[in-house]
Amino acid sequence: MRVAIAGAGAVGRSIALELLDNHHQVMLIERELANIAPETVEAAEWVHADACELSTLEDADIESCDVVIAATGDDKVNLVVSLLAKTEFAVRRVVARVNDPRNEWLFGDNWGVDVAVSTPRLLAALVEEAVAVGDLVRLLTFRQGQANLVEVTLPEDTPLAGRPVRSVKLPSDSALVVILRGGRVIVPQGDDALEPGDELLFVATTAVEEDIRAALER
Repeated sequence: MRVAIAGAGAVGRSIALELLDNHHQVMLIERELANIAPETVEAAEWVHADACELSTLEDADIESCDVVIAATGDDKVNLVVSLLAKTEFAVRRVVARVNDPRNEWLFGDNWGVDVAVSTPRLLAALVEEAVAVGDLVRLLTFRQGQANLVEVTLPEDTPLAGRPVRSVKLPSDSALVVILRGGRVIVPQGDDALEPGDELLFVATTAVEEDIRAALER
């Protein structure tokens, strides 16, 4: 993929390095001269400009990018970049960093955001996931579809022990996408038996999350 990242601070550079390691093409757009450091991400294309300027995005040929990531430390900037990328250049996938969780409600399709990533919320969710057994933990929100990635760890006394996946009657607008078990990643099949300690990851709308919890208790 060709990926443009607005913001070449520590977060933007780290994302760029990960993407380059996975053989993607990366362009970093940075307004602050102090953050222009091509030697830190040598394989990336560097652009010294304001990503909130329409002319900058035109010159950078943003419309040819598969993904735009708004990764600055300013939520207002990330919203503007997202909106321009989606509405002016029809970028297929726009990912935005949320710095202040209080602003998270803004990061939706109205502002061109497909996926909003709130670092404080994600860290809190991961802490909950590490200690919560039997509770449903929301790990990530996909804003465009109003769907969430949620996780449930089956407790030792789960009534589902030994039962096949197909026996779990999940609500509409939900899907079990993966089972994590002892370091293994299992793509669930109908006849796979569930075990205590299994980490179940679902994609589901917010409205049915409680129904998923209830289904796992029967």
